[in-house]
Amino acid sequence: MTAPESPSVQFTIEPVALELGRRFVDAGFELSLVGGPVRDLFLDRRSPDLDFTTNATPDETLNVIKGWADAHWEIGRDFGTIGLRKAGFQLEVTTYRAEAYDPESRKPVVAFGSSLVGDLERRDFSMNAMALRLPSLELVDPFGGVRDLLAGVLRTPGTPEDSFSDDPLRMMRAARFASQLEVDVAPDVRAAMTAMAGRISIVSAERIRDELVKLINGPDPRVGIDLLVETGIADIVLPEVSALRLEVDEHHRHKDVYHHSLTVLDQAVALETGPDGSVPSPDFVLRFAALLHDIGKPATRRFEPGGGVSFRHHDVVGAKLAKKRMRELRFDNDTIKAVARLVELHMRFYGYGDAGWTDSAVRRYVTDAGPLLERLHRLTRSDVTTRNQRKADRLSFAYDDLEQRIAELAEQEELAAIRPDLDGQDIMAILGIKPGPVVGRAYRFLLDERMENGPATEDEARAKLLEWWAAQPESAGDGNADGASSGAAEKAGTAEKKENE
Repeated sequence: MTAPESPSVQFTIEPVALELGRRFVDAGFELSLVGGPVRDLFLDRRSPDLDFTTNATPDETLNVIKGWADAHWEIGRDFGTIGLRKAGFQLEVTTYRAEAYDPESRKPVVAFGSSLVGDLERRDFSMNAMALRLPSLELVDPFGGVRDLLAGVLRTPGTPEDSFSDDPLRMMRAARFASQLEVDVAPDVRAAMTAMAGRISIVSAERIRDELVKLINGPDPRVGIDLLVETGIADIVLPEVSALRLEVDEHHRHKDVYHHSLTVLDQAVALETGPDGSVPSPDFVLRFAALLHDIGKPATRRFEPGGGVSFRHHDVVGAKLAKKRMRELRFDNDTIKAVARLVELHMRFYGYGDAGWTDSAVRRYVTDAGPLLERLHRLTRSDVTTRNQRKADRLSFAYDDLEQRIAELAEQEELAAIRPDLDGQDIMAILGIKPGPVVGRAYRFLLDERMENGPATEDEARAKLLEWWAAQPESAGDGNADGASSGAAEKAGTAEKKENE
């Protein structure tokens, strides 16, 4: 079933929405599809999660859906929201709201409203302040949402100052929609974001993080990040990125490292693969690492004789800064480690084209990257932004060669699972020692040998281990792996005996 035509637009409504609308009307209540799902109808996009608003209270909503919904939950009941699942869709039904925010609080103060238009007025942007009455399919658009959507402009239903005062996170959401929907932000919205940027500091880190992830994963994350930086919001949520504007790119390719980083982000997005590829799009880890890869440069900038600029060890410093920022934004540990590791490794390749690498160096590159190798390939290639075509071609050819060598070695040696030629049990049996720190040292020695010289036979590995062991201080003791600590205990006992004497 289709809705009446809007300006040059016709759309199809999910049957489950029409069925739910009929249930509410039959029970004497109003129900409208609202917000993002209505906006997406005009964009010809399908929303798996459908949002509805009604004049029914949460208790009345529960009575309407009883026996119809496949499942329901009441986690958002205090905010007027009842969630349910039906026919594979996740639905949320929320009582009309008139919502106010304490200027100093992160949490909204909720009051239930009495009209659909009043409910729409308190929403973030006009393109999200449209509703479709069900089951009649009457479009309710009091704030020009269709007009703004078709024009590709982001506006607020009322004044942007009132909207952002109610919920400062909406400023982040404006940047996210600029990325996701590829729309322009109206001048008055941009001006309000700039004037009120400091208000973002009262929003919880978790809410900021969630908006940031959606922004980065949008079709055009550069636009969203640039909006945050230009309005000053990034000074609070991503200050390390804002600081890049102060640095001059050493290649003189861009006016500063900030624009270089945005270009690297663009190029990383372009190198993501299809759903069946090694780095499916969107890949937050790759994209965020591309944005943050040079954030160590401000702290490491040095002016060299002759007018040059250096950023030694900015990769290591940047990795530490990335970890710190992501922890403050409450990212999970796995995501933090992955992004920081890519930032740390992004300079590892440089120099390969000039001097070449031994097989050992290639093995270490693969092993250090681990499961991030495919992302590291793309980050390294994206980091080439020079206008010098000859230099760009040389770097590209060099990385082609490195990837070819990785493929050849991987076929020969199973690089992704490199281990020493002897395991911990073998080490203890050969050296006659017990579990302890010496076993770990021996393991690391054999791993280094494996990296440096490639695979060895069991006899060769045994001979190398025994040669190493002969040079260790513990080998002269009683064969206990904790020989060092045993020796320390013996010295302590001797000292105690002398003291007692």
